[in-house]
Amino acid sequence: MPETPKDPHMPSALSLVADIGGTNTRVALASGKVVDAGSVRRYANRDAPDLAHVLHRYLADTGTDHGQITGVCVAAAGPVHDGVADLTNLPWRVERAMLAQVLSAEKVAVLNDLQAQGHAIGHLSPEMISPVLSQPEASGQAAKLVVGVGTGFNAAPIYDTTLGRFVPPSECGHISLPLCGPEGAALSAHLRDAHGFAAVEEALSGRGIEAIHVFLHNQRMSAADIMSALEDGNSQAEATARLFVRILGTVVGDLALVHLPFGGIFLVGGVSRAFAPYLERFGFAEAMHAKGRFGPFLKQFGVAVVSDDYAALTGCASHLTHL
Repeated sequence: MPETPKDPHMPSALSLVADIGGTNTRVALASGKVVDAGSVRRYANRDAPDLAHVLHRYLADTGTDHGQITGVCVAAAGPVHDGVADLTNLPWRVERAMLAQVLSAEKVAVLNDLQAQGHAIGHLSPEMISPVLSQPEASGQAAKLVVGVGTGFNAAPIYDTTLGRFVPPSECGHISLPLCGPEGAALSAHLRDAHGFAAVEEALSGRGIEAIHVFLHNQRMSAADIMSALEDGNSQAEATARLFVRILGTVVGDLALVHLPFGGIFLVGGVSRAFAPYLERFGFAEAMHAKGRFGPFLKQFGVAVVSDDYAALTGCASHLTHL
């Protein structure tokens, strides 16, 4: 959870931060880099025609005067170009100009959701970071990588420079799914037949869990039901989870070789958190390091799961302080 300011009264100058996922939008108020935990509200996207509707509702629900808002930063689950975001799994468009008009803020920013997660790393409570693979010593300016697995999939590198933090946008959930052995190759063909293209996100996401289960067992179940069956020791759910984890390890290893994140890899998102107890058991490290002669090289990159569901809000608040 975000930190709660020590002063129970938020100052007159506030920032509004929002995280738009494929299913829900989270909105909160922040002072500097600190998000007020008590101000966080979650709204179902299906109940709103656009983000402006959500923001107006938030101001009304919290009794916030928009004149107090001096900055606004929105994290959107979709590509962002020139201050405009088109949501990948939601028919919304978010524009910087619209945010400035709705909230009359001086500072306005639109980020990809993984960019926001990247800006949060280093500003989260240590108890929100659960190691999966130990992190070797690294310099303060070593690159990091944040990998998001939830309604969709994406990843973004994090660079700490003398001029500040730079988190470039990415849409790597839509690159080609690795074949991952005979079983993975068959899954890739199955997804290609279903969607015309086998993208990483079609396997590594909430709907990806469901797709893998159909592929292996010809049985349609929701991701929530599959995870519940996994907790109960169901053998079919275990087979689904095992293949999911192997693919995740393979993709994370590929991304590690692309970005060389000697400062660590951070798994974020609801699906990452759900799979955290199973990563070691189902061979995440073995799959990540299965790169032939570069396998030992990959052991230089630590991996951790971020359990803070509001990390993107903290990242938005942090980003605004540098504008």
